[in-house]
Parts: sequence; C-alpha cells; structure tokens
Amino acid sequence: MLRTYWSSLRTATWLGWQVEANWTKPILFALYTVARPLALTGILVMLYATVTRGDFSSPMFAYMYVGNAFYTYVGAIMTGMSFAVIDDRERYHTLRSVYVAPVDIRWYMAGRGTARFLTDSAAVVIMLLIGIAFLHLPVHFTTIHWPLLLATFAIGLAALAMLGLMVSSLALLLPDSAWSFGEGVAAALYLFSGAIFPIQVLPRVLRPVGFAIPLTYWLELLRRSLLVSAPGSPTLTTLGNLKLLGIFVVLTAVLSAAALGTFRWCDRAARERGMIDRITNH
Repeated sequence: MLRTYWSSLRTATWLGWQVEANWTKPILFALYTVARPLALTGILVMLYATVTRGDFSSPMFAYMYVGNAFYTYVGAIMTGMSFAVIDDRERYHTLRSVYVAPVDIRWYMAGRGTARFLTDSAAVVIMLLIGIAFLHLPVHFTTIHWPLLLATFAIGLAALAMLGLMVSSLALLLPDSAWSFGEGVAAALYLFSGAIFPIQVLPRVLRPVGFAIPLTYWLELLRRSLLVSAPGSPTLTTLGNLKLLGIFVVLTAVLSAAALGTFRWCDRAARERGMIDRITNH
C-alpha cells in the first residue's frame, strides 16, 4: 500500500512538472515562476510604503511581508491540485485513464500539487531574501527557532494538502468553467487567515472564520519562528507557542477528516453522474 502511495505521488509530481514547465525553455519558465509572486509582493510593498511613508522597520511590515510570502504556497498547492482535475478531464481527456490506472487518485492529486509547491518554493525563498537584504526584515539565521519552524512547516504542508484535496474533490463535480476554482478559494482564505493583516481588523461577525481555519495558526507560528527578535505579533498574543501548535494540530486533524469525507462523497457522486469522463468544454 505504501509503495502504491509513493509511486502515485512520485509519478504525479513528475507529470505535474512536465505539464507546468514544458511550454517554454527552462530559463524562461524559471523567470516566469519567480516574476509573478515577486510582482504581487512588489505591489503590496509599494502600497504599504505609500500608506506608512516607507516605515519598513515597523513590526506590522514584517507581519505582512512574511505572511504574504508563505501564503504563496496556499495558492500554489490548492490551484495545482484542483486544476489537475479540470485540466486532465477537459483538455487532455485523461482523467478516466488515471482512475483505472493502478494509482491512488488522492495521492495523484497531491503529486500535482507538489509540483506547484516545488516550483513556487524558489519564489518564496527569493522574496524572503529580498526582504532581509533590502527591506530590513528582522530575520536572523542565528535566532530562528528552527524546531518550531520545521514542525510548523511540515504540519502546514499536510493542512494545505487536505485543503487542496477538498477543493479538488469539489472540482470533480464542476464543469469546465471552474478553471480558477482553486485560486478563488485561496483568494477568499487570504482575507480570513491574517496573511497581511490581523484578523481583529475583520468585522466581528467574520472573525470566527479566521480563528477556525488552520492557516491562521500556521502563518502565526511561522512568523514567531522566524521573527523571534521582533515585537510580538498583534494576533493571538495570549497564546504560547505550544498551545498555538496544539490548536493547529487539532484543527489540521479535523480538516483532514472533513477533506477525506468530502472526497469520498464527491468521488461517489462524480462516478454516479458520469463526471469522470464527461467533457463540458464542447
């Protein structure tokens, strides 16, 4: 069983890389992969500089910058996994072949998300390095809380994979028009997760949404592990690292159960409705 999972993940990752990178030369693809998130970050930095008159030493800038950089992974994994369903079914007409192949479809989707994760990692690293070198981001390699960083990052990848599985499961039931479904969900969660501003800024009625999703705690723990020399984050300040990590693990477990249940229901419904090999793009 483990061999099947690993084979599914490895093959899908290789396939995802081929699909993502085979449309142009490697150097041009690398530039495109890095340029898009860097451009979005540049816009955000310019807006911040305009509002604060270039106060990059403020703790809020570090809060915003680190959260925005790591949120790149959310869009990458969710889009990669959900887009794989629509792309394979509508463009390549191969989703039915994947279903009858000796692979686990869940790990196949995860592999397609892994390909996007790997390609976007370069952009995340470059964004952090630019912030440290030119924007006074208070990240010092000697003071990083490495155990907390590695544990948080690993659990976060599991949470992102479960979110991606849930979104791609729903994509099984959606028509060709749902190409940007994953990006839309990631954009919505961008507002609720405290990626660029504390969730206390949200209207009171919407704050429970932010506190209920694992991404909020993931980004908070990443900030705490990297910005140990900076003033405390304005979000969740009453919770210690261990308590915050415990809440994050529990919410990730709940999310995993919900994602697996959603997949079982959507997979059964898609089979019954003939959505696995139905082409809707005419």
